[in-house]
Amino acid sequence: MINYEYGGYVPYNYGYATPYMSVMNASNMQGAQQSADIFTFPQNLPNALDLIQQGLAGENEDRLFYSWLIENAPSDEDKQIISGIRDNEIGHYALFKQLFNEITGVMPQQVQEEQFVIPESYCSGLSRALLGEQNAVIRYRNILYAMEFREHINMMIEIITDELRHGILYNYLYTKNGCRG
Repeated sequence: MINYEYGGYVPYNYGYATPYMSVMNASNMQGAQQSADIFTFPQNLPNALDLIQQGLAGENEDRLFYSWLIENAPSDEDKQIISGIRDNEIGHYALFKQLFNEITGVMPQQVQEEQFVIPESYCSGLSRALLGEQNAVIRYRNILYAMEFREHINMMIEIITDELRHGILYNYLYTKNGCRG
């Protein structure tokens, strides 16, 4: 175990996602129990498809959240950065729909959407956004692990690197605006 100055190393728990069979019940997978190993294809595909659907379900909440952040941003620079992130996320939504359709041959199911909760302040909104980007990277890695074809892998790398960049931009805004946790 490696210890760092910031308080110690916390090992990443790769088995955190609860696996279950989702939309993808192909004949070769029926009756099979999904492995807890997130790196094993095709056993990890049903969980990846579920994660894609979860990501698509948050679209309306995300749209309202970005609108709120933009309306409450204290400067034009903040508004421009958040608008760019929002536009990237709209593109991610389209890529996820395409990915799901290409893998399953069907369009993703409509699922219960998340409810938008107004942040207490602009800074708390930035904090929520920053943590959301970090959590998205963790979820999207699990989707990446289940991709078999180069085009799908490239799509996921595009999305993940955008999420990392968004986290950096939100961190910049959080610091620039003197936010404190």
